[in-house]
Amino acid sequence: MKNFLQKRIFNISILEYLLVGLLYFFFAVCYHITLWLNRSNEGLIWEYLFSPEEFFAQAGLGYLIELLLTIPIWWLMFRKLRSWPLLYRLPVHLVLLPVFAFSFQQIYYFTAESLGYNHLQGTGSVWDIFIPAMFYLLQFGIFHAYEYYLDNQRNLKLKAALSEAALKSELSALKAQLNPHFLYNVFNTISASVPPQQERTREMIAQLSDLFRYQLKASRSDLVPLREELEFVQSYLELEKARFGDRLRVRIDVPEKLYEVMVPPMILQPLVENSIKHGIASLIEGGEISIRIRKNGNGVAFEVSDTGVGVEDTSQLFDVGLGLTNTKLRLEKQYGSELKISDNSPRGLKIAFAI
Repeated sequence: MKNFLQKRIFNISILEYLLVGLLYFFFAVCYHITLWLNRSNEGLIWEYLFSPEEFFAQAGLGYLIELLLTIPIWWLMFRKLRSWPLLYRLPVHLVLLPVFAFSFQQIYYFTAESLGYNHLQGTGSVWDIFIPAMFYLLQFGIFHAYEYYLDNQRNLKLKAALSEAALKSELSALKAQLNPHFLYNVFNTISASVPPQQERTREMIAQLSDLFRYQLKASRSDLVPLREELEFVQSYLELEKARFGDRLRVRIDVPEKLYEVMVPPMILQPLVENSIKHGIASLIEGGEISIRIRKNGNGVAFEVSDTGVGVEDTSQLFDVGLGLTNTKLRLEKQYGSELKISDNSPRGLKIAFAI
């Protein structure tokens, strides 16, 4: 049932359609009761109050037409123009309001006459423009207030998540205050003790040492050249290939002209690690990791994809570890960018973002 309510039609969920429909039904019932209470010359006829036909003729038809006219305006203002500031959307309302009211009157009169229902005549017909115009202001005032509430809730959650991530980062930094030179010396000692016949092992130790060195640099820098970030990811992948062998295949597609672009350090490795750990590791035949980076207007677009097992619910990925969650928060905080997760073809996941 929950999945059904979350399904979207024109980027509006079925649950939202139902809530707005209930809002209209509530106003239609209130209007019907008001008309019933004002039938003083005929008395309070109970059959009128509980008659579905009378309800539809006097209130239901009009509010149904208003609802149908509202949906495309709703989609335009809160989906298509969602990124526009409210100050820019208000002039659009000023244009659409008279169109909405006049269209309602003409459609309502045509439909009512076709069904044999009565409607206001002469100068009284102005009320069938004035009242829909007032209802337009009321309903979209409610919609904008609800939008503001949702945005505020998202911002509060984001601030709380960022504070939590900052706290975890500080704790991690405190735990990592072990002198890195001690680690380098340990790596050199281990490397020196490896027999010459095991050159591959010596190379892996050197790669591991390079990973620690880059992580130390990343903790002290806000930006690094993309070339260094790719070298770090390639070193990490080489170590993983030592574990997976031919089961892990890597494809990196990055134009050389982007190598000196400055990017946040450690922004790609968590995505690559996620693809290996949750996508490819469980497959006997393994799979391929693909890193693709392109110029995107004034920014740079990143895409990490795999041919792993994929997931049914992408939101679950943020519950299984800190890597993806921290990357998501970093992008939102530094660039206002979104980490987009989608299905890869023929299988697997695709993670994309732009900065």
